[in-house]
Amino acid sequence: MDKEPDHAVHDWLHERIDVLLEDLADWVRVPSVSADPAHERDVTRSARWLRAHLLETGFPEVEEWDTDGLQAVFAHWPAEDADAPTVLVYSHHDVRAAKDQEWQETAPFAPALRQGRMYGRGASDAKGQVLCHVWALRAHLEATGRTAPAVTLKYLIKGEEEIGSPHLTDLVRTRADRLAADVVIVSDTMLWSLEEAAVCTGVRGSVGAHLEVRGPRRDVHSGVVAGSAPNPLTEICRLAGTLHDDRGRITLPGFYDTVAPLSDEERRGIAAIPFDTDAWLERTRSRSVQGESGHSVLERVWARPAAEVVTLLGGDPGDPSRGVIPAVASADLTLRLVPDQRADQVVEQLRRWVDERIRDGFEYELTISPTSQDPYATPAGHPALAALEDAMSRTLRRPARRIRNGGGAPAALLAAALHTPVLFYGTGLPEDHWHDSDEKAEVQALLQGAETLARLLADLPGRLRP
Repeated sequence: MDKEPDHAVHDWLHERIDVLLEDLADWVRVPSVSADPAHERDVTRSARWLRAHLLETGFPEVEEWDTDGLQAVFAHWPAEDADAPTVLVYSHHDVRAAKDQEWQETAPFAPALRQGRMYGRGASDAKGQVLCHVWALRAHLEATGRTAPAVTLKYLIKGEEEIGSPHLTDLVRTRADRLAADVVIVSDTMLWSLEEAAVCTGVRGSVGAHLEVRGPRRDVHSGVVAGSAPNPLTEICRLAGTLHDDRGRITLPGFYDTVAPLSDEERRGIAAIPFDTDAWLERTRSRSVQGESGHSVLERVWARPAAEVVTLLGGDPGDPSRGVIPAVASADLTLRLVPDQRADQVVEQLRRWVDERIRDGFEYELTISPTSQDPYATPAGHPALAALEDAMSRTLRRPARRIRNGGGAPAALLAAALHTPVLFYGTGLPEDHWHDSDEKAEVQALLQGAETLARLLADLPGRLRP
């Protein structure tokens, strides 16, 4: 071969990018919305599309795995060297629902390529990220002249991520022997920017809860009882207003007792990430900066816990008002956790908080989501992490920094069930509008990601032995 492998990887990807993007567009057209029963067949179609694509890529073994819910896809391609390490790539092929009327660039499932961006639901989260791994594999084989990857590759791409992965625990435990690996790569994460080499080393955990507060025994005309009846909407708003204190700290009892503080080195590393407040507000469309005092924006998002009210309902939303004091009001809460918090402990803290703060005269019910997740951080000195940093540095031609992600992923579950460390490499960006209208994937991010991952596949055997 007359080219250096790095050049061959780059050239192969850039010469074929139009064809690769056609594959992504084809997959995005499948509306695999897991939260809508009307799209159950579409999730199956999505799994079968991926199965066919992986078989066409060359995987000798590709299976659809049924669960008690929606299908996952498993693929396996052994390395020629029996002593090569095994890598499991984890992601998902289901997508969030989309409100057609709120999309401006294109309809959600009518992908469009404009100014170096692929628009469409799932283009970034996470079909683009999955195909980035496939492109990397193809480029790796081309650049090295191999007929099989340098590592044994396994993929687990499931269809229930966007509904909280209710069957993942059982799936991983019952299939642990098939999923066994020396390292897991979770692709469902974000980069910091197109220009900055930054490797994600951790994700936050999460606890979801639904709080229902009951006041009158039925909706009551406010002219009859106003000023004397318990108003559950007022009460739930009062509770929400006390979720944080004046410093932006969460008021659950004992909530910060196990939060691992950032080391001086970690704080310096985060502070070294180029950050401009105005640019951040423009990228995220978040209007202003709020949160816990004493910490930078990136520390708040990556390394500190958070609590948010994401839904609040009561009265007659969307309908003509009947002028009543409602019998019931509800709120959905999401709590983001960091090392060394545990989801089960935070659940008990939340129960105590509600029980101690709700006033007499109201009844309530607190329902905890069964899909809570613990936080996870990649072992800082693991050789696979160093290999990923080196691969990314070669792609972007600058030293790689370490960041975290503000969202969650079932990394702690995978690490515990498979007894293996977890790496993170995704190609999303804060401005990609995940879960929102006009979701997009930056073609440059996909190309850079595929280059990085191709180099990682080639480098891991020399860094990581089974």
